[in-house]
Amino acid sequence: MTRWGMAIDLDRCTGCEACVVACAAENNIQTVGEEQAREGRAMHWLRIERYYEGEFPNVRTRFMPVLCQQCGAAPCEPVCPVYATYHNPEGLNAMVYSRCIGTRFCANNCPYTVRVFNWFDAEFPAPLDSQLNPDVSVRPGGVMEKCTFCVQRIQAGKDEAAQEDREVMDGDVKTACQQSCPTKAIAFGDLEDPDSEVSRWAESPRAFSLLGDLDTRPGVVYLSGTEWREPAE
Repeated sequence: MTRWGMAIDLDRCTGCEACVVACAAENNIQTVGEEQAREGRAMHWLRIERYYEGEFPNVRTRFMPVLCQQCGAAPCEPVCPVYATYHNPEGLNAMVYSRCIGTRFCANNCPYTVRVFNWFDAEFPAPLDSQLNPDVSVRPGGVMEKCTFCVQRIQAGKDEAAQEDREVMDGDVKTACQQSCPTKAIAFGDLEDPDSEVSRWAESPRAFSLLGDLDTRPGVVYLSGTEWREPAE
């Protein structure tokens, strides 16, 4: 059984936000503008959190990409009154946009605040409509949105493997954020495959889960940064 998962090495992440841009382009995420962002209505499915280590003046900035954690025990799923969000057999916290009625119960119950409410009908006036990804729907206003590990790419990888009469191999599927990362800080693949890159990263002694004490069993694993040491005098 496949369980799709992701590992992110915080030692490699530079906070460049190439992953954020790639995610928006891949998934037809609209840009709402500065005023709406100030109202908390930004639409990004992936954000870069920033935190600091050390004591002033020897402070080191760390960056953490935060996206849907694809929880094995997702708090968002049981509160949806129309079962628009559910856990599929491959470990993805999936979304049925046509079923969502926008109650936002799922967003209120998500400890990672990675779900966004679509306040507006998306507008992509020409020629911007030419940039849309035909493999991804353009969601209407009034529904919840979030990362789905580029499920369209997962399906494409499975289809290609089926055409070649073989199993999906490690590396066949790359998410948009993984593909765009200049420092190769993101690994993606089958967590159930002990030989996959993401599985090896997940077994690292540096591996941890975000808010792991909540027992949501995330499908995203982070590798902590190496210990901060003050520069020698």
